[in-house]
Amino acid sequence: MNPAVRRLLRWSWLAVAVVLTVTAGVGVVRLVAPATAGSGEPPGVRRQLTYLRAALEAGAGTDAQGLFPEGYFFLYELYGLTWVELGQRAVEPARALAEARWALSRLDTPSGRAPFSAGLTPSYGVFYRGWTNWLRGGVLSLQPAGDADPEELKRFEDDSAALGAAFDAASTPFLPAYPGQAWPVDSTVAIASLALHDRLRPARFGATIGRWLDAARQRLDPRTGLLPHRVAVDTGAPLETARGSSQSVIQRFLVDIDPGWAAEQYPRFRANFVISPLGLGPAVREFPVGLDGPGDVDSGPLVLGVTLSATVVTLGAAQVNGDTALAEALANYGELAGLPVDTPWSKRYAFGVLPIGDAFLAWSKSARPWVNPTPTGTAPGVPWWWRLPLLGLLTLVTVGPWLAVAVRRRRR
Repeated sequence: MNPAVRRLLRWSWLAVAVVLTVTAGVGVVRLVAPATAGSGEPPGVRRQLTYLRAALEAGAGTDAQGLFPEGYFFLYELYGLTWVELGQRAVEPARALAEARWALSRLDTPSGRAPFSAGLTPSYGVFYRGWTNWLRGGVLSLQPAGDADPEELKRFEDDSAALGAAFDAASTPFLPAYPGQAWPVDSTVAIASLALHDRLRPARFGATIGRWLDAARQRLDPRTGLLPHRVAVDTGAPLETARGSSQSVIQRFLVDIDPGWAAEQYPRFRANFVISPLGLGPAVREFPVGLDGPGDVDSGPLVLGVTLSATVVTLGAAQVNGDTALAEALANYGELAGLPVDTPWSKRYAFGVLPIGDAFLAWSKSARPWVNPTPTGTAPGVPWWWRLPLLGLLTLVTVGPWLAVAVRRRRR
């Protein structure tokens, strides 16, 4: 071989070895450095919100709407909720209030209501009313009780009353989100917003919440003992087993409705859905262990039965349930596998291809209960060795190229 070519190949291989070493080193740091925070500012979340605000102004909401029916809604909703979470953590409270109000104003528009039906009870359905009421309550939570904006306060009271009346009049605890279709997760969010009302304002929905809890407990998925994914709109009877994409959200909100029931439901969720595929870190299945099914618009593509969307949202569910070990593991795994592009000014995951993914992750990393204290001492925990297989792979990536260089030098 030509000496010049041999020299070029040798230096090219050294360059590859250096790049792989640096990449693996960054991966190790991301796998072990703190990625969540029980109080104060969660690492990187404000920079994610900087990226998301720019993406929203560039039309990311419209793009997300093309991916699934609530894409526009969720992108603005989660952006606003994450700012509320930061405001409650005393991170730029004035800016948090302004940004959350901005997001809420985008939902109270024809574009925000476009997928939903005005003819439902309550109008536009329980999904739209529940999530917007939760965000509106969050906006009010950032204002001193005596200084709340009167219009915002009246709207929160009126929308809460409309939700309460709809639940009181229904023959099922699960109100429709779309004509002829009902998902328990949507009603769970709406009921949580009534619990938030009773924390912020004079209590008036205790009986409604109590009846809802009694009725919901009578309609559990028989396979898992959890709330089902989809139900009959007229009776609330289960039509689909519990699924990870909805359970991850349900477990985020149950703590604020009934901590006692949440303490029963969350371990069931952990046992049925949280796994470690191939021994490489925790992840969340879309279907319960022992049952497989196809992915859909709720779950996204499934790999080894795992749904990425539910895995991200479970990070927040773990935090609000006091499952710090799982929250930290999911956050660190996300820092490694999520391919974040990190600058001093912004942060985005998966190279910023899907802003909606960043919105769910930012919301999850900042999660804390809004109504009740965070539970303590009830989480199942995570095996201490969960990082070892991943660290082993990163070590192999680091050592392999240099070992090849050493062998070639020895041969020479």
